[in-house]
Amino acid sequence: MKAKCFTRIGKSQNDDCEFTDSGGSKGGVCFPLRSNGEPYRGINILMLWLEAEEKGYVSPRWFTYKQAQDACAQVRKGEKSTTVVKYGTFEKEDRDTGEDRTFSYAKAYRVFNADQIEGLPAELYGKAPDAPRDLGTEADPELDAFFARTGAEIVTTEEPRAYYSPAKDHIHMPPVATFHSTKGYFGTLAHEAIHWTGGEKRLARIKKFANREAYAFEELVAEIGACFLGAQIGIAPEIDQSAAYVESWLQALKDDKRAIFRAASEAQKAADYLLNAAGTPEEAAA
Repeated sequence: MKAKCFTRIGKSQNDDCEFTDSGGSKGGVCFPLRSNGEPYRGINILMLWLEAEEKGYVSPRWFTYKQAQDACAQVRKGEKSTTVVKYGTFEKEDRDTGEDRTFSYAKAYRVFNADQIEGLPAELYGKAPDAPRDLGTEADPELDAFFARTGAEIVTTEEPRAYYSPAKDHIHMPPVATFHSTKGYFGTLAHEAIHWTGGEKRLARIKKFANREAYAFEELVAEIGACFLGAQIGIAPEIDQSAAYVESWLQALKDDKRAIFRAASEAQKAADYLLNAAGTPEEAAA
């Protein structure tokens, strides 16, 4: 996996769509859905998000080859599929006891994003995320000053994605006016700032990510760290959204019972780093 940037997942201005704001995609990446509109769960969410981010897919819908054909559509020649996993259970008689037992199974199968398929009806393609628009949200001067004092380079452009780029060692943010709320803007900035602390010049937490579990762990650190930091500087965390976010990455880590403790420890180090780097306004003026 090429870990070009680290991103915050949140609600876009299209209420039917969630997106990862990342530097590798053409636009927002919607929450992945099966061909019938049902949402994917667990590790499949992570795998499809990363694939969509890398390839720039915009549609939320994913189809098997046969499902595309059944919709009178065709996967374009040369397109590569993405592997997802189906988990289920079945009952079978136990040879020793003669009683029925429930067994679990996992079956891999391959899917294609709607962007890889020609001839799909519009209703099956799925709704792409809306382009960001000016909602009139204004910044908070004190919070702006705090993040400026950390020393993080924060670049703002019209690009509708928020991310930390290890290669460029900077945080990119869309304009604050395109967020639904000031709290949402600074919550996202806090998440990316936690990623920034992992750079080689600072806590050296972000190095070479050999697998998706490592990527998932870093996302855990960033979300927990953003909550820790927000509580210190006056950004009330959205507990429900953060809890769901953390839960999704824990599932990606295959419910590693110790991951949450390791992530919380790293998150505290990251939040402390930012607080110490920023200091107080009086210290900055001295």
